[in-house]
Amino acid sequence: MPPAARLRASDLMATLGRGYVRNAPGSFLKGPLVATYLNPYLRDHPRRRVVTTRFGALMACDSRDLIQRFVQLSGVWEPHMTRWLEGRLTSGDVLIDVGANVGYFALLGSRLVGPTGRVVTVEASPAFHERVLQHAALNNCDNIRAVNAAVSDRHETLTFVLASSANMGANSIVPYDGPAESAFEAQAYPLAELLEADEISRARVVKIDVEGAEGGVVRGLAPVLDRMRQDVEIAVEVTPERMTQLGHSVDELMETMRSRGFHAYRLPNDYRPESYPRALRHPEPPRRWNRPVVGETELVFSRIDADVLD
Repeated sequence: MPPAARLRASDLMATLGRGYVRNAPGSFLKGPLVATYLNPYLRDHPRRRVVTTRFGALMACDSRDLIQRFVQLSGVWEPHMTRWLEGRLTSGDVLIDVGANVGYFALLGSRLVGPTGRVVTVEASPAFHERVLQHAALNNCDNIRAVNAAVSDRHETLTFVLASSANMGANSIVPYDGPAESAFEAQAYPLAELLEADEISRARVVKIDVEGAEGGVVRGLAPVLDRMRQDVEIAVEVTPERMTQLGHSVDELMETMRSRGFHAYRLPNDYRPESYPRALRHPEPPRRWNRPVVGETELVFSRIDADVLD
């Protein structure tokens, strides 16, 4: 078979496979299909498509990138977090999304909080900030306020480095001396300075995903935690190794939240593509976490005292 014909056949198989993964009931063979064929094929043969998420939003996705590829494949990014937010946010709430990437959770939050609510995205990358605006316009989301800035516990200029375009959300200020895909500088501010008073007082969920800089973000947020709703919940992707490289401490972050009446819960988060079919069928809630945090962990801090945040 000529190379062009083989490529057309492979593209057809990828299209059919993606349709099966997204639309067929059940999960029979979906995990192996995604892991062994679809995920590597779409990574190495990029597709740029406008796709529909499982909650009905439109997203322009480039399959070179991990997040956008998973949305193309399954219509969802981080299914456990997606399901948890669907059970947390309601009409009139405010979602603050720090490290918004291309805006997947912003679009989800926009639908959940409705016209009387608000989503505030904070994204350091100018390119991703533009993608958030693009997706907000594409979906007529008038309740998204997008801020292009970095977040820290003080005013400073930060340098972000992207090691690989295979995961464009991995822009980080963690020192890196290898070959870089790109780099940019951004002015950083404490989160409270980027928010309006009404957004602080009405926030139901603050989601923080900042690739190692979470210590500074939480330290800067701490002074206004007592001004927030009693039921506010803070979701933080904690990366201990990266935090240590920046001179931050997981123990300090945990103590900051504990001293203000928050309990820690762990939300499952598995980036293996084969985990998605099962996670979509059986999303898990955050469960009480009393052990040391030793690897990348999605933590939810809540003033609710329970074994499970359901």
